[in-house]
Amino acid sequence: MSLAKIMKRGGRSLVSSPPAFSNDAKKLRASTVSNATGLQTEDAETEDDLETSGTDEDDDLTVRGPSTVATSTFTKHIEYKLSKIEADDLPKKKWKYTWEVPAADISNCKWVGTGECFLKDDDLSSNYGLKQKLYKHWLDVYKTSGGNDFHSSKQRWFFSLCNSYRDILHGEKKPFYHKGLEEDSKIMDAYLMHSLNHIFRTRDLVRKNNAKIDKHQMSGKEEILPGDNFLDQGFTRPKILILLPLRSIALRVIERLIQLTPANSKVNVEQIDRFYKDFGSEEVSSDEEEEQSKNAKTKKPSKPSDHQSLFKGDTRDDFMIGIKFTRKTIKLYGDFYSSDIIVASPLELMTKFGKAEKNKELDTDYLSSIEVVIIDHADVISLQNWSFLTSVVERLNHIPSKQHGTNVMRIRQWYLDGFASILSADNYFRLLSKPRHECSFQSPLC
Repeated sequence: MSLAKIMKRGGRSLVSSPPAFSNDAKKLRASTVSNATGLQTEDAETEDDLETSGTDEDDDLTVRGPSTVATSTFTKHIEYKLSKIEADDLPKKKWKYTWEVPAADISNCKWVGTGECFLKDDDLSSNYGLKQKLYKHWLDVYKTSGGNDFHSSKQRWFFSLCNSYRDILHGEKKPFYHKGLEEDSKIMDAYLMHSLNHIFRTRDLVRKNNAKIDKHQMSGKEEILPGDNFLDQGFTRPKILILLPLRSIALRVIERLIQLTPANSKVNVEQIDRFYKDFGSEEVSSDEEEEQSKNAKTKKPSKPSDHQSLFKGDTRDDFMIGIKFTRKTIKLYGDFYSSDIIVASPLELMTKFGKAEKNKELDTDYLSSIEVVIIDHADVISLQNWSFLTSVVERLNHIPSKQHGTNVMRIRQWYLDGFASILSADNYFRLLSKPRHECSFQSPLC
């Protein structure tokens, strides 16, 4: 969870009391207006691994406006110092949503959130918190697809929600299998750009601190550098966990992730052939398309259209893949401990947990430093086994069983204190409001 929540959903808004430890405690959700009721040590890394951003103009982890330099939300988030008293008080508190903003894209619907409302403060000159090269590439992709007002677009707007590092529950998202392909794709673009931004900024910070330490050592100075300035890592490298129900959906997400990565950061995409072999391809040949069209005219479908759309492609629910970004390469099927993003199904992670319990030489410590959790198509996951999902979330960000080559002098204090689960940002996206989703979102440890 994070120190904030935002929600968007149908039905009544839920109201609860705020946490006492922070004036900026934030969660965000959206609710319909109802007339009835009102990193790991990089000793083995290569130069390409460390230089993720290359020569990026926005390489200083700040957001530049016309006349001022403001700290990015990324920096504010990772530098937040959570005390033990605040952490102990958190489970005792409930959330009170103190502000609301109409959801322009959905009638009779509103976003509600805790803490201060930030949605009106976007600075057009700041790239909306994105790194410069990510912003330029996303803008090019948007214009190429026919867009002409990026500032007012749903994907840009939703990115700002994600970039606030609040917990988000979006209960009104229309998925692709309910004729909502455009809306589904925009939400996906937003959380994928947030994931890329978080990874690239994290790698920039580690690289800069490495350079400062190297420069200090080469200078021969005897003074000791202040340790707090170099706490830039977790127990392990993976920072983003994306949980999805089916391989066919994972195919869409990873393909789009690659498309949204700037060209100079994906000169090479390793293991792409293996990826399509394992997850299938959405491309259909002209002959196959013609044959499918003929069959559709002569034979009445036995399943409704949403069922056909959802279960098109590879519907297996056992998958897990690590994705690593270096300066010029995207490495699919990387070792989980050296990956930046892990895309998995709850079922496969539960299988990993079971194997680790039986074999003490195995572990799942690669989940010990997850900072952003994305749960897309949670309505489909709830039809599989919701308890698998809750079990996965409960096992995130535990103190690892082994050191895994970690430089303990660089680990952020909130990892050592066991507060990582409190400061991670959880994003739930699903079509319908279900009590189990609400309960997971309202929990102080969700």
